[in-house]
Amino acid sequence: MAFDLNTITFDQGYTPLFSDFNIDRSEDDTRVRLLLNRQSGSGIISTDYYNYGFFSAKIKLPTEYTAGIVVAFYASNVDMFPKTHDELDLEFLGNVRGKPWRFQTNIYGNGSTTRGREERYRLWFDPSKEFHRYSILWTRNKIIFYVDEIPIREVLRDENMGGDYPSKPMSSYATVWDASTWATGGGRYKVDYRFEPFASEFQDLVLQGCPVDPTDVISSNCLDAIDELESSEYATITPRQRQAKKWFRDKYMYYSYCYDRLRYPSPLPECLLISSEQDLFKNNGRLKSPQKFHRSRRPRRGRQRPNTTAAY
Repeated sequence: MAFDLNTITFDQGYTPLFSDFNIDRSEDDTRVRLLLNRQSGSGIISTDYYNYGFFSAKIKLPTEYTAGIVVAFYASNVDMFPKTHDELDLEFLGNVRGKPWRFQTNIYGNGSTTRGREERYRLWFDPSKEFHRYSILWTRNKIIFYVDEIPIREVLRDENMGGDYPSKPMSSYATVWDASTWATGGGRYKVDYRFEPFASEFQDLVLQGCPVDPTDVISSNCLDAIDELESSEYATITPRQRQAKKWFRDKYMYYSYCYDRLRYPSPLPECLLISSEQDLFKNNGRLKSPQKFHRSRRPRRGRQRPNTTAAY
């Protein structure tokens, strides 16, 4: 079952961030297309900051040749706290024709950019063919990234994280931009503007949380809204969702900072090392057997898969 969410129009929650001329909105204001072309990328930002929240959208990514392109859906306060900002990232990385989109999640707290908490994944579907829901839950004690209703990553707050746990009010962002210097093959493959414009589509937008003045970090006016957020259905992972989470991470995650002993000889405090995952990775956090992604055969009839809302 899909989450029961209250969606909003663009005007109810967002405003252009940059390159208005590359932002197309539907007549009913429920869908927005962000374009990348030779002139510029484009982006939008929520009109409010939120003291914890649930940020969600159904997204369809560009098709054809997408090397060098990054589509990002994220929460941040870098414009308000440039040296001590918090951030929660979902970043989609384009690829050469015939190769799949990849994506990564990341967490920064209080400007802790030297302690990136990256995980990188592939998907079990083509994200350029149809819309799928991508969501970020951020509460006082946990962060959950969702693809559709599958919780692909959960971070529980550990007191030893200190300021590394995001805690200042953040806005929600969506952007598309040229990242030719690093996004595909370490910069080997660039954006090919013969295929422009590259359109990323966003619809069924969700912004749930408590709008605040970002400079009033001690306000207690949000206690009821935060309690409501933490009691919502998407703030608790069910046993079935945990099974789906394990399936996703075992099959589609190809890098995790928690298993990167070269970068972090001692795991960061929030890392919960799971034996089934740990067995898959080398000491640099990358897969021992990347070829697992080339297995495309469907399971035989009778074999069980996690019950999810997505088609496999």
